[in-house]
Amino acid sequence: MVLRSIKRSAAFGLVVALVSGTAISGAMAETIEEALAFAYSNNPTLNAARAQLRGVDENVPQALSGWRPTATLSGTGGWTRSSAVGTETYRNNASISLSVSQALFRGFRTVNSTRQAESIVRAQRESLSSTEQDVLLSAAQAYVDVIRDTALVSLQRSDLQFLTEQVRAAKDRFDVGEGTRTDVSQAVARQAEAQANLNTAMANLNTSRAVYRQVVGMEARNLSANTTINALVPGTVEAALQASEIAQPLIRQSQHLVDAAIFNTKAIEGELLPTVSLNGSVARNWRPSTSVSQSNSATIYGSVSIPLYQGGSVSSRVRQAKEELGQARLQLDVVRDQVRANVISAWGNYQAASASIKAAQAAVEAQKLALEGVIEEQRVGQRTTLDVLDAQRELVNQRVGLVTAQRNRIVGGYQLVSAIGKLDAATLGLNVAQYRPKEHYKAVRDKWFGLRTPDGR
Repeated sequence: MVLRSIKRSAAFGLVVALVSGTAISGAMAETIEEALAFAYSNNPTLNAARAQLRGVDENVPQALSGWRPTATLSGTGGWTRSSAVGTETYRNNASISLSVSQALFRGFRTVNSTRQAESIVRAQRESLSSTEQDVLLSAAQAYVDVIRDTALVSLQRSDLQFLTEQVRAAKDRFDVGEGTRTDVSQAVARQAEAQANLNTAMANLNTSRAVYRQVVGMEARNLSANTTINALVPGTVEAALQASEIAQPLIRQSQHLVDAAIFNTKAIEGELLPTVSLNGSVARNWRPSTSVSQSNSATIYGSVSIPLYQGGSVSSRVRQAKEELGQARLQLDVVRDQVRANVISAWGNYQAASASIKAAQAAVEAQKLALEGVIEEQRVGQRTTLDVLDAQRELVNQRVGLVTAQRNRIVGGYQLVSAIGKLDAATLGLNVAQYRPKEHYKAVRDKWFGLRTPDGR
């Protein structure tokens, strides 16, 4: 009866499903792709990063404003009292004027400021890509953790069922004089231990479900164990490193930040060059004096401003910008080294987990045979109850190790793809409307006026 209970164990069915990659919840199971698509659309961290990028997009039209004219409309109005010897006069006066100024040359500051803003926008897009990969990795890990902890809960329940049967059998043998009170106590102790392990496993499952709800944005229900990502994993570590040099958004972000630092230096140096502008104004005055009731004026003139000395502040800022450029270049090297280390580490973890699965599978099969043999030997008096309990504990531990190894291999695969830089919605083929940051950028880049955002706010 005990052997039949072991073979029908739901927990072992979960382990087999997890290892084989088959669905465990039927045709309507929620796949990991569906969970990742939901997280892609609804995760608040990712949506906040998108909003941050839309704010950074506005730096470009702000820089482009240096090409455009500025206009100011002003007006005055008042009351004037004049007095002389023996006379006093009173009059109301007012004026209105329109001034327009157009910069013609600003020491190339507008050109370089615009290029700097564009580089920062491109860097922020890569930052968004990195955030997207982090969110999708967290969602995938949360998904697999729920499956793992569900399997572990089922394993612990199966263990508790087995040990409950052992307690009953030990008591029966004691009642007919074939066993000892020690056998009963040992079985009861292991049963209590199994109950405690089940409680811990259930608590871990609740935690994993809570994390899943936080990252994905919905409750974990009816998940499928078909979570393989082997198709996206490179065949060798050299191929993974080569792919990361091209695809990793952190590297591309650092490259754009170097470009932004170059243009920032040039923009500050432009403050040392002359500024040329064209200015014009029209005005009308009512009763500017006691003898004139109304006057009109129009002015147009050009101006040239040549900076000679600014107290050393601009020179200091140029030197500061050059140091920041050097820092950005060094930071690019740091990021490249960090990415390389992450790829190698992820590759090693993935390979180790794959090897651990084979070892764990062999250990489970061997321990199953060992447990069956110990139970048969106990029946003929060659083994004790403690031997059976120890063999069952070892089998549970081996099954837990198998579930954990399979979880680590799946998560390791996602971590490796993320380290390379290819864990994105397009590469994964998620059935979701992909966010296109260039659409907002194009909508605001050449706006001359308007307070509403492209989405109407």
